[in-house]
Amino acid sequence: MKTILVIGSNSFTGAHYCRECIKRGYNVIGISRSAEPPIEFLPYKWDKKDIVFEQVNLNHDEEILKNIINKYKPEYVVNFASQGMVAQSWRTPEDWYQTNVVAQVKLHDILRQTEGLEKYVHISTPEVYGSSEGKWQKENENYKPSTPYAVSRAACDLHLKSFLNAYNFPVVFTRAANVYGPGQQLYRIMPKAILCSLTGARMQLHGGGKSKRSFVYIDDTVRATRLIMERANPGSIWHISTNEIISIKELVMRIFKRTGGSFEKCVEVTDERLGKDDTYLLKTDKLRIEMEWKDECNLEAGIDKTIIWVRENLNSLIKMSWEYSHKK
Repeated sequence: MKTILVIGSNSFTGAHYCRECIKRGYNVIGISRSAEPPIEFLPYKWDKKDIVFEQVNLNHDEEILKNIINKYKPEYVVNFASQGMVAQSWRTPEDWYQTNVVAQVKLHDILRQTEGLEKYVHISTPEVYGSSEGKWQKENENYKPSTPYAVSRAACDLHLKSFLNAYNFPVVFTRAANVYGPGQQLYRIMPKAILCSLTGARMQLHGGGKSKRSFVYIDDTVRATRLIMERANPGSIWHISTNEIISIKELVMRIFKRTGGSFEKCVEVTDERLGKDDTYLLKTDKLRIEMEWKDECNLEAGIDKTIIWVRENLNSLIKMSWEYSHKK
């Protein structure tokens, strides 16, 4: 039984990845900067399973992190941790560079000296490419980041490439489209739209929802990530996406229609966010051919599954904050 260290195990995709790996028989160690959230956001607990969890802040707990790595000696490290949120990164960009670059460099310097590490999977983002501008982007696309968030992620990618070249550091990169599904943070577009439709609360639609995105269901995403962890060669880059593109406005309208809410009464159109990219179009031929992966859950089915999760947990979810809370 091999051991996986999942960094950012409290994140939406990180928590689902823990669930995926438990099902596959791995020994899972999870670390995140905050204590474990309520069970509604921890899918491995839905199966009445658990992980070894350690609360570690990459910005402050370098020695604790070293001790955990030395104690558990993971064969795989999968890193979902980053300071997210594009619009907010303009307000205090130094926080994004600290978490997404400086703290990550310290982590990678520890890992490159760790014996027995077979693979390090770095969860990157298509934001490093900038807007697709109608072009389906391959894995070797040039970087054109347009926000402090995107710049910080691109800088970390470049740093890792230098470690790959200098130390043969066994890094592989993944870049996924918009991931969604049950257990997602409530400030994200899909759960928030469902909640507003069900309760009549108001929500903002930046730029009128004209930007277009591809939405990939969480189970498809974590399955692809596990295959990449197990099979990919160091230095490789992998896109995880569907081929279906939809505008944010159309997505929200579909959700309101399926849940019986009033789009006109609940949705307020506001100005577009600074630096927001129009669309991301990720080619996934490489993943589909070499890993024999395919997206098994289409958008309609995925929306329905997410609606079911919100309805089943509505009494508790309406008592929680639906807004992003910044943490350092």
